[in-house]
Amino acid sequence: MLSVILSANGGGKAAQIIILAAYFLMMIGIAYYSRKRSGSIDEFFLGGKNIGGWMSAFAYGTTYFSAVVFVGYAGKFGWNFGLAGVWIGIGNALIGSFLAWKVLAKKTKEFSSAKNAKTMPEFFEARYLDKRIKLVSSIIIFIFLIPYSASVYQGVGHIFEMIFGVDFYWCVIIMAAVTAAYVFIGGYFATAMTDFLQGFIMLAGVAAMIVIAFVYMSGNGVDLSFSGVFERLAATDKGIFQPLYVEELGLLGSPGFNVIILILLTSFGLWGLPQSIHKFYAVKNDGIKKATVISTVFALIIGGGAYFFGSFSTLIIDGVPSGGFDAIIPAVLQRSMPPVMLGIILVMIVAATMSSLSSVSLSGSSALIIDFYKGFVKKNAEEKRVNLYLRITCLVFIALSAVLAIVKIDAIVTMMSLSWGTLAGCFIGPYVYGLHYKKTTKAAVWTSIIGGLVITFSLIIILGAIAANQTGQTGIGAILKGGISYAPFVGVCAMTFSAVSTPIVSRFTKQYSDKEKQEIFAV
Repeated sequence: MLSVILSANGGGKAAQIIILAAYFLMMIGIAYYSRKRSGSIDEFFLGGKNIGGWMSAFAYGTTYFSAVVFVGYAGKFGWNFGLAGVWIGIGNALIGSFLAWKVLAKKTKEFSSAKNAKTMPEFFEARYLDKRIKLVSSIIIFIFLIPYSASVYQGVGHIFEMIFGVDFYWCVIIMAAVTAAYVFIGGYFATAMTDFLQGFIMLAGVAAMIVIAFVYMSGNGVDLSFSGVFERLAATDKGIFQPLYVEELGLLGSPGFNVIILILLTSFGLWGLPQSIHKFYAVKNDGIKKATVISTVFALIIGGGAYFFGSFSTLIIDGVPSGGFDAIIPAVLQRSMPPVMLGIILVMIVAATMSSLSSVSLSGSSALIIDFYKGFVKKNAEEKRVNLYLRITCLVFIALSAVLAIVKIDAIVTMMSLSWGTLAGCFIGPYVYGLHYKKTTKAAVWTSIIGGLVITFSLIIILGAIAANQTGQTGIGAILKGGISYAPFVGVCAMTFSAVSTPIVSRFTKQYSDKEKQEIFAV
């Protein structure tokens, strides 16, 4: 494979290849070192529930910010919104990290430890005393995490394809193979260790991207004084919150409205995603406060930095590349970065990708093996066998995601937004209220899950039909494509329904008996 890349790009790419190869070997080495700490299900999936604050914070942050943020979100919204896109990163830090840890982490750790719950579906079963909720939620998680994972592959694939000139599918296969190897060998402890290392690489990479982009712009006539840079960047947002845009484009099309939608989706949405909640199960009790602070700072630097860099795009390249919005950041990097530094930046993006892929594959495979197989098919299955099946399913999950990415079903942002919004729309209400509101009922959970799915697919059809009618297109394909393009808005609608309906339905439906309450809340 190395020879293919070198022949495609010439010896001038050798430094980049060496940097990437060294990084991949280091990841495999960490996995091999961690192999003895993945013998049981708890060790493989939760790292023995003994992960410290620093490692948990970086695991949470690196799962949060994948290549999709750097390539898809930062490129598209940096180009469309300019400097205003940074508000998305700030929202991610304050709501998606700080507030999430403050509101969810301690309660999740206490309840999951008391009930020996390892996954979100197991949490639902213990909290609502309903195995059917566990079954349905595990199926939803597995189905919708696959396109989520595929969107992450697409993000890094576009970078490699543009810079190395290698076919997209080879890029995806390499990433899938390396990720599969270290997840299979080392499990969550290896993932947490690599996330810790990858987190520092991401921090250094974001700082380097911004500094070098400033230097590049300085050599091309951009005033790099503090006031000069921000004057140029501020001009790129075009006053996106002005009412004029709503009058011209309609509410759904106005950039200001879409910034708010993206802040809500990518910040509050994280509260209902199993791969993020997973970190609260595994953290040490005395590591939560430390993790809260560290993950917030990490998110502010990575999220804010990514969107800040994305706003440079209009100052560095002349127009949207032929590959569309997903090709903006690769084009900016290729234009502004020297070869060796580009190799380091690629490692940063690969780090963001692999950390997200490993967490998503663990959550997706656990839904199938821990929740479905051990929960329903063979309840008395030996732990050794379950652990093996969990590892194998991780490989299958990664392979399915890679295939979906290679097929290129849709754009990066759309795929991630649809998966993110659907999962959060089904689970955010039952999960958050389940932790903090003892009167939450199973009827409210079913309302959220069923309502979230109905709202998601109904809005896709309705909005898609409107969009197709406006463009004169016909057919179910055109309707689905048009509807899915509104995935962030659809996701926020589903999340809002879940958050509002859960307490209301709980107020008017059958409460648990005193005996059931004792079973649920005795910790």
